[in-house]
Amino acid sequence: MLESGSVVSPQTQSVLCVDLDGTLVKSDTLVDSALALARYQPSMLLKLPGWLLQGKAALKRHITSAVSLDVPHLPYNRELLQYLEQQHATGRPIYLATAADSALANRVAEHLGLFTGVLASDGALNLAGHNKLAAFRQAFGENFSYIGNATPDISLLQNCQEPMVANPTSGLRSAMRKAKLTPVHVFTEKASPLKAWLKAIRLHQWAKNVLLFLPILLAHALRPGPIIASLMAFFSFGFCASATYIVNDLLDIEADRLHPRKRRRPFAAGDLSALSGIGVIVLFLAISLTIALSLQQVLLRVDPRFAQTRPYHFLLWLGIYTVTTLAYSLRLKRAVLVDVIVLSGLYTIRILAGSAATGIQASAWLGSFSIFFFLSLAFVKRFAELENLRERGGAVAKGRGYHISDIEQLRSFGSASGYVSAAVLSLYISNLSAAQLYSHTNRLWLMIPVLLLWISRLWLLASRGELNEDPVVYAITDKSSLLLGAIVVIVVLSAL
Repeated sequence: MLESGSVVSPQTQSVLCVDLDGTLVKSDTLVDSALALARYQPSMLLKLPGWLLQGKAALKRHITSAVSLDVPHLPYNRELLQYLEQQHATGRPIYLATAADSALANRVAEHLGLFTGVLASDGALNLAGHNKLAAFRQAFGENFSYIGNATPDISLLQNCQEPMVANPTSGLRSAMRKAKLTPVHVFTEKASPLKAWLKAIRLHQWAKNVLLFLPILLAHALRPGPIIASLMAFFSFGFCASATYIVNDLLDIEADRLHPRKRRRPFAAGDLSALSGIGVIVLFLAISLTIALSLQQVLLRVDPRFAQTRPYHFLLWLGIYTVTTLAYSLRLKRAVLVDVIVLSGLYTIRILAGSAATGIQASAWLGSFSIFFFLSLAFVKRFAELENLRERGGAVAKGRGYHISDIEQLRSFGSASGYVSAAVLSLYISNLSAAQLYSHTNRLWLMIPVLLLWISRLWLLASRGELNEDPVVYAITDKSSLLLGAIVVIVVLSAL
């Protein structure tokens, strides 16, 4: 559909036509819109099959009408955008030619202010492939150049004056080689796929799964069976956690693009496609489930003496973790105070899952300590987000529900929780339970000032605006934290 309303007369310089999805914008706006629909109006997902039966153009029209993407913050290809600005300055006619719905395409064109007109799907005709080529010939004759990125663009590139590509897919590169077609310009702006995937699955977050080893470490049950069980549980939780992080990132694409740091996440930045992310989610969840189901059989082969009394108890906790995490991503993260309770609970679930995998009962002392300690970490994460938001001049955390005025209250909640965890630890040390496991329980008291120092320093840095919003990243990268952790290990070993 030609929005300019007239046929362009032949000119010395060819009309420049630019694709939108994967080309001018590094992501797919239809998928982005569908994810926004899943986030904000999930009940409307039930209408997708009916919309699809009406045709792809109708599907795009319905989804675009239901949600409104944040056009100014889409991940534009900056190299291509700079080229278009140069061409626009010379007076060259430029058209946004896309299979996206015209309502969205017109909003993009209006925002950028570079286009002479817009050709887009209109709810009846899907402007892609041969339909797009026919529209070009009707509007421009043979006097057009084209910038595309995917295999359906090959016919347009073969029939245009100046073929150009932006972040071309492997399929398009292969098709161009077969057609012996060399692009005039290649606009590449994308991170290394390996680096992007490592960032997306957040391997550093697997450090949280060390909590699965706590039951066997604190019970001093370092036998082959429990160790293998904990290792398998670690990897099962790791793959599951990475899958749920991707789910969270896909659902939070719109909010992440408004954030100064989160906008660099691979899916928000358009470095990875959302569809590939969905594929990895399915793969990782399948791997996690396979490990969990095979846990008992593997253990019986490695250590026949080690047998779980409840072989699928770990699978139950893995399921609880998965459901809770998804509920958090979909809804609970926006519920004030409930979100921090859930976050702290996810840490405790890991401990309980480690207990279920090994059959070693986690003590009530460990559970009590973890609840208060990780609640403090959850509060400091929200506190740091608000502190950084205040520095940027914001008032309300988008997608959260917290206000800048809540900062002092969060500080009191979080610091109090941290100090209560130290009190729980001191009560455990003075209890007979510790005496049964340690020969020199008095030495364990040295952990109290170390813990108080770490918690106090964490909150002091957060108050100064110097804390990374994720306390886990802080804990595993901060030299002082690592030193204090080493001191705790030394103290525990000396008390054995």
